[in-house]
Amino acid sequence: MRPSHWNPTVYGPAGQYVGCPDAWWDDVGLAWEIDSFEFHFSRFDYARTLQRNTNYAAAGLTVVQTLPSRLIHEPGGVLAELGAAYRAAAARPRPTVRVEAAAA
Repeated sequence: MRPSHWNPTVYGPAGQYVGCPDAWWDDVGLAWEIDSFEFHFSRFDYARTLQRNTNYAAAGLTVVQTLPSRLIHEPGGVLAELGAAYRAAAARPRPTVRVEAAAA
């Protein structure tokens, strides 16, 4: 189970911007966000994170949020969460979104 894209831009059915997840599984519409305290500390950044999550939910996407420290200290737990989220996303129809791969 490998992501199909890293840092793609996701657009909703009407072409509206949804978000730019760190990783994306296109076959099931699963987004992975690695959210660090350092980048989401200010009031503005926190509000932007909440809006991003609302955009994902409104588009019907499954999202996993992970702290960077968990990748170091609990990699097995992160993989288990991603696997469970992938299976949950696969159990429903894929949302009508499109992605554009990040520029190389």
